[in-house]
Amino acid sequence: MSEIVITAERRVEFGKGAARRLRRDKKVPAVVYGHGEATQHLALPAHELMLALKQSNALLSLQLDDGAQLVLPKSVQRDPVRHTIEHVDLVAVRSGEKVEVEVVVRLDGKIAPGGLIEHVNDTITVEADATKIPSELAVDINDLEIGSTVRANEVALPAGVVLIADPELVLLHVLAAQSAEAEEEEAADLAAAEAASEASAAASAAVEAEESD
Repeated sequence: MSEIVITAERRVEFGKGAARRLRRDKKVPAVVYGHGEATQHLALPAHELMLALKQSNALLSLQLDDGAQLVLPKSVQRDPVRHTIEHVDLVAVRSGEKVEVEVVVRLDGKIAPGGLIEHVNDTITVEADATKIPSELAVDINDLEIGSTVRANEVALPAGVVLIADPELVLLHVLAAQSAEAEEEEAADLAAAEAASEASAAASAAVEAEESD
């Protein structure tokens, strides 16, 4: 994974008011921690950060006045309406350092006709060099038959990447399309029954309330 270079500034003002001013200036408040060092409070350009975080496990090289700092995103807070980035927590890393990360699993190919994929887990936990984290891991599903299951230990890992997740972790099942549709109908019927039961309970409560009056 190549580094994404972003210019960063050190923050000297804190609090909600300072954070709002940063956002008005199209910057995002950020903190960097790790390696037992003091937490760093930074401001990052909002647009560049948004583009960088579109990449899974993006490795950022923050350019500061006193040098560069490699970091990985730890948590991102977004505005619930506009989906803009409000704040980001970053973890300091070094080249050669091993880190545990969640990596997205990509499915390549097509299963056998008549089958339907049931996704169970879309990511797996691995350990990798901080500067060599795979952006995704590919799983070949070509011609998988109905009844097949793909587990974490069947995913081919690049050199130097170690599986941390349970080897038996199920990533997907291949179901018969008709069976899957029946399960969906059964789930819909169950949801309808639960809704009817709740409505009946609410009606009974209303009647009891009227009688008590």
